Parts: sequence; structure tokens; C-alpha cells
Amino acid sequence: MTTADGTERPGNGGAAETAATGGAPGPAPRTGAAAAGRTRRGFLRGAAVAGTAGAAGAVGLVAGQAAHAGADTPAPRAERPVPFHGVHQNGILAAPCRSTAFVSFDVTADARADLADLFRTLTERARFLTGGGAPPPAGITAPPTDSGTLGPEVPAGGLLVTVGVGASLFDDRYGLGPRAPRRLTAMAPFPDDDLDPAWCDGDISVQFCADSQDTVLHALRDIARHTRGGLQVRWRLDGFSSPPRPSGTPRNHMGFKDGTANPDRADRRTMNRLVWAGPPSGEPAWADGGSYQAVRLIRMLVEFWDRVSLTEQERMFGRSRDTGAPLDGNHEHDTPRFAQDPKGDVIPLDSHIRLANPRTADTDRNRILRRSYNYDRGTDSNGNLDMGLLFCSYQQDLQRQFKTVQQRLAGEPLTDYISPFGGGYFYALPGVRNAHDWWGRGLLT
Repeated sequence: MTTADGTERPGNGGAAETAATGGAPGPAPRTGAAAAGRTRRGFLRGAAVAGTAGAAGAVGLVAGQAAHAGADTPAPRAERPVPFHGVHQNGILAAPCRSTAFVSFDVTADARADLADLFRTLTERARFLTGGGAPPPAGITAPPTDSGTLGPEVPAGGLLVTVGVGASLFDDRYGLGPRAPRRLTAMAPFPDDDLDPAWCDGDISVQFCADSQDTVLHALRDIARHTRGGLQVRWRLDGFSSPPRPSGTPRNHMGFKDGTANPDRADRRTMNRLVWAGPPSGEPAWADGGSYQAVRLIRMLVEFWDRVSLTEQERMFGRSRDTGAPLDGNHEHDTPRFAQDPKGDVIPLDSHIRLANPRTADTDRNRILRRSYNYDRGTDSNGNLDMGLLFCSYQQDLQRQFKTVQQRLAGEPLTDYISPFGGGYFYALPGVRNAHDWWGRGLLT
């Protein structure tokens, strides 16, 4: 394939408004049932006991979010806890944190009862980690109950933990097939993708977000320790959200603002229409309050991108790089006037923002809530920079929203500069209602 500057290179893949999206070498392949024999219900129950300390601290307000509820400008959160209990998982609507780790796991639990214990353990550990507190003491000869990387007492650190389930969890292992979310499938490639199976899908997704990387890594390490008998990492990608420069929405590695056109997350009616799923949208009763999570790992070929003129870059996106404004506007959040530019003289007809969101009465229902992060994995085996976007979005209906938008983007000019290589579809579980509830309770009981 030939790029816009005439350089020859291999072909690559697609994205969703308002930016493109990342890639890297693959992790160990799925081991499936081969590791299942290591799982023991007693082990999981024992691991869960340590998670009860500090649960009462999981109250308070999300600090440091943007003043405009619809804006996604990340700002440092205070050390106080983010609320853990609620109808929905709080990590879905919260503004992006500075640091994240997205991890896909394969379940190695033996039976459905073991799977229920696994979800109880996940819940109890997340409840403790997001609330903070002192780890329980260990015996004189026992290993410490905490890694100690955050000090003798675990600070809440504004940590958010978001859990989803993949289509593979509903195979014949646990008898959950009849209870599967109606629109949940494995991720199939779009025309411009180059998916690596080792970087795709998984039984359970867990995303850790905080404003300090050590808080994220501490939480990941804690969850991995307490679920070792029931979960095995399938793939993992760490990311970060850049501070606004100079203001507004953060930028991606291509230099453009990412997430400008997000719907207003403070508008409950809009969130009910676009994000939250449940019986009204055709989902089973247990799924009420959840949301479909689409994850795309998209490498950006930045060394090729950096050879393209700014004018051409802006026409590919349909926005000004400096301000984030549409090419027919002056400010980042100005609404593009596509109807007044029917031939694409100002904003090209094949620009990213025009394909992703044509802004007609029929396409408003296709909008998604983006929750994306940048990533950087150093260099690949050829010495090329390996960086891109950990794209994540939430929507009520994968087909009506994410997949429809992605299909409109097929063949867009940006596909010469991005290469989607992994990701997956998951159903973000309903929230944990109270201290007696746990993730997946409605599904498994």
C-alpha cells in the first residue's frame, strides 16, 4: 500500500470519532481448560476474606472531574474514594484518569459454583481497593497480605475498577448460554483490520483506572494474586490520558483531540438512550444497568503520519489540530454544519468526523461514549515506534452503534496510518448495589 507521501508499506486498519486508534507483539495464547484443575473454591473463598477490610470507606464523591459534565477533561482526583456501590459501574461515566490498565482474562474455574466464588472475590477486592484502608495483619510466618507498594496503608487513590464479561464465558462450561446478553459476540475483523487472535476477546475484562500508575499496578497485582486459582491473563495493555494542551479534550498520538463529540454524560435521558442496557433494550433481567463495552487496540503508524502535511491531516480528520474545532468552526465544541457543505468543500465527505457521525436525525442513535487512552510500548522488532490508542467505548447496542459507525469508516483515508490488531466485545456488568451484592450475582444465582 502507498501512503499519502508516496512511501510504500504494508496495509493496515480502522477507528471511531473523534480520533483514530494501537498495536504490539502478542501475549501467551489461551490455555483454556488445561489450567482449570488448579482452581479450588476454598482458595477463592480464603482470598476473598482479606477484601472485607476498609469496605466502609467506599463512599464520597468523584473529585476533580470537569466542571461541564459532558466534557472529558481529565483532572487529578483527590485521594478520597470514588463511590463503589450503585446501579451502574462508576468507571463507565467517570472522566478518564491519567493511567489505566486494561486486562482480558480467561476463566480457569472448574464449575459454576467456583465461578460465583471468583466474582465474589473480584467484588470484595475491588471494594477494598477503591475504598482504601489497612490490609489485615498476617501471621508471623505468613506472606504479607499486601504487596506494600503503596505503603503500609492502601490509599483509595481515586481508583476505578470496571468489570465485563465476554461471549466465551457463555459457552457450555458453566451452563450460562441461555442467559447471554442478546448482542454479545466475539470480535470479528472489519475490512481494514489485522487482528491477532492472541490479542482478542477473553472471558472477563477488568479495567483499572487511577491518576497514579502505582495505584493502577498495585490494584492489578492484588487482583491477580487473589484470583490466581480462577483467572489467567489472556492479554493486557496499559495506557495513559494526556493532560489538556492547552485546554479542552486530551490529544492522541496523532496530535488531535480525542472524544470531542461525546454525548453529555450528565444527561440521564441521553445515557439511558445511548449507554445503559437492560430489559427495555431486549436484554435479560439480570443485565439491567449494564452496557456493551467495545475495545479496540489500534496501533498508529506515527512515523508515516509525521510526514503528512498539516492541511492533509486536518482534512482527514475534519478538524483543526490546534483547536479541535471542525474545519467550518472556531471552537472545539462547535457543531459541524454538514448540511451547508453538501459537496464537502470545507469538511471532506470522507473525513473521519463526517463518516463517524453524519449528524442526521437517523444517525444520532448511533452515537457512542468514548473512553479511550493512549499507549506506548517502545519499539517493535524492526525498530519502529510502537504506540497508538487503547480505544474503549460504551453503548446500549453493539450493532446499532459501534458496529454501524465502524462500517461507515471502512476505507477512510486514516486507514493508511492505523492498524487495529486486537480488542474484544464485553458486557460491562450492572453495578454492585450494596455491601451484600457482588458482580454477576444476578447472572449466576
